[in-house]
Amino acid sequence: MPALTAGSSSLLVVDLQERLMPAISGATGVLRNAGRLVRAATRLGVDVTTTEQDPAKLGPTVGEIAELLPAPAVTKSTFAAELTFDARVVVCGCEAHVCVLQTVLALRAGGHDVAVVADAVGSRSEHDRDAAIARMRDHGVEVVTTEMVVFEWLGASTNPAFREVQGLIK
Repeated sequence: MPALTAGSSSLLVVDLQERLMPAISGATGVLRNAGRLVRAATRLGVDVTTTEQDPAKLGPTVGEIAELLPAPAVTKSTFAAELTFDARVVVCGCEAHVCVLQTVLALRAGGHDVAVVADAVGSRSEHDRDAAIARMRDHGVEVVTTEMVVFEWLGASTNPAFREVQGLIK
C-alpha cells in the first residue's frame, strides 16, 4: 500500500477511557502516542473520530485525550464500532485484543484500508496486545508506529506544519 497521507486518512481513537486505562499495560505510552496522533491529525486536517464503550461503566475518554478532541465521542455498546469512513483509517486505542481488534476486522470486512498504530494500542497484558496485532496483520491491516504515521502525514520537511508537528515527536 502507498504511504499514508493527511488528505486521505482518518484517525480513529478507540475507548481510551478513565476506568479502563489504569488496567492497561504501558498505558502511559499508549496515551502519549495517541495524544501525539490527535495533535498531528488536528494540525494537518485529518478527521478524528473517538469511541467510548459504555461510558456509564467505563467513564469518559481520559481528560488528557478528551481535551484534544475536535468532536464528542461516539458511544457504543458493541465491541466493534459500527462506523464507516471515506478514507484510510489509522487506529489507536484500547483494548487491542477486544474493541480495537473487532473494530478493525469489521472495517476490513467493509472494504476499508486500515493501519493500526502498534505503539498507540494497548491491552491489560502485552501477550493479548501482541496477539491482536499479529491477527490484524494476518487480516491485511498495516502495522505502523506513531512516528511513521506523523511523518507520512507530513510528507516533506517543506510542509508548513513540519516544525510544529515534528516537535510532537521529540
